[in-house]
Amino acid sequence: MAQPLQNITISSPAFAGLNTQGSPTELPPAFASVANNCIIDKKGRIAARRGETLLTDATGLNTDIKSVYEFVAEDGTTTVFSAGNNQIYTGVTTLTDVTPAGASITADNWSIASLANKLYFFQKDHEPMVYSPANGLELITAATGYSGTAQEGNKVLAAFGRLWVMDITGDRKTIYWSDLLNGLVWDSGSAGSIDLTEVWPTGYDVVVSAEAHNDFLVIFGESSVLVYRGGNDPATMSLSDSLVNIGLVQRDAVANTGKDLVFLDNSGVRSLMRTVQEKSSPIGDISRNVNQDIKTATSIENGVIKMHYNPENSFILLTFPRSSKTYCFDTRFPLEDGSLRSTTWSLVPQAFCRTSSGLLYFGSADGISSYSNYLDLSATYVMSYFSHPLAFGDSSRLKILKKVNLTTEGGSGDNAVLNWGYDYTSSFKKQQFTIRDFNPAYFGEDEYNTVGVEFNEYEALNREKINTSGQGVVVTVGVENTVDGAPFAIQEINIHALIGRMV
Repeated sequence: MAQPLQNITISSPAFAGLNTQGSPTELPPAFASVANNCIIDKKGRIAARRGETLLTDATGLNTDIKSVYEFVAEDGTTTVFSAGNNQIYTGVTTLTDVTPAGASITADNWSIASLANKLYFFQKDHEPMVYSPANGLELITAATGYSGTAQEGNKVLAAFGRLWVMDITGDRKTIYWSDLLNGLVWDSGSAGSIDLTEVWPTGYDVVVSAEAHNDFLVIFGESSVLVYRGGNDPATMSLSDSLVNIGLVQRDAVANTGKDLVFLDNSGVRSLMRTVQEKSSPIGDISRNVNQDIKTATSIENGVIKMHYNPENSFILLTFPRSSKTYCFDTRFPLEDGSLRSTTWSLVPQAFCRTSSGLLYFGSADGISSYSNYLDLSATYVMSYFSHPLAFGDSSRLKILKKVNLTTEGGSGDNAVLNWGYDYTSSFKKQQFTIRDFNPAYFGEDEYNTVGVEFNEYEALNREKINTSGQGVVVTVGVENTVDGAPFAIQEINIHALIGRMV
């Protein structure tokens, strides 16, 4: 005989983000099996990400922007540089070709750094370039004051008052640095180099990239990490720590959050935290709940992986072009195991740039775009959330779904679909509904110029009651919303079911 109607409430669905690692029936409702085109908003709810708004007038251009950088001059003026179609551009709305005469460019994967009112461009097997407000962009060999040899490295880092260049064709064991406050001088003053051949803890490795963190120069190899103290004086800097069997998969798969360095290793996304008092380097696995997916995407990737930390949105983005997927890691509140709550995007930018005013720019096939509004290049996109199978506390009894009450916020006029299915099926019953129109009163991007969106909850809340059918031992529910210009978040899901006989 069927028992009285029971209810399971999922408050703030996917509050803990994606989890594709654990046993589906043992995971709490706070985890999601699917959370695509989502973020975890500052209220802890699963919400639609913002969209990609094209800023560049790409008429007649074949830009395909793969590098973006904002240069801030000493007088405060800003210039956005980008690279695409084997050319260097300035501007955002209109792209102006400023490629130096005589430059032979065959790729757009530039490493760019600013030092002492100049901007430097480095790329493997390409002659470096330098920009100054007085002379514009030119080959470094043509710049007044250039001396020595600026190596054609794949990575340039501006840190501790100088440039550091590494990952050179035929020499992936040496790091070169320029004179103090002068990226044009490589053979005098305090310029120099270090050969890491005898330093690698495993006996052999190659340099992939380097980052500065506090007073440390962190050098990433493919299978080890070196931490040098005292980078402000390279002649006397000393090895402080080293890590083995962990490294960096690609140059741009690392992000500096200010408090930490986050990077992609073959084993997942890692956190490198400094504990100076103990002179040790604890390693944190921040992609723990999606680790196998990350490892699979890493192993098959043949494109350029990018990682970016954005403080305004409190997230880290990690792109996998071949998988057509971006992982978004929320940095506000780590889970108890130290991992970060993650979601995925179908939007895969080719480059990232945070401007001095706090805007987030993307490099795209059409030019430069911004992370803003709620459309992708004027087109709608689908936000998807699906729970893990829910057993209502008893996986031995039949569940007969009667009704699902869904509370959402925002999404005025959007077309949404409630999905439900039984017993691990991938074929769901569906019921479409339209979110009622309202005039949300929220502080937006224009008048207040804030990144966050604050809904007026009395006007923006939508409660939908949907009758359901069917039966099974475990139940999966999901919501798909076609985002059409408005913010949207899932506040609560209440599932009403009869608990039937034992099966």
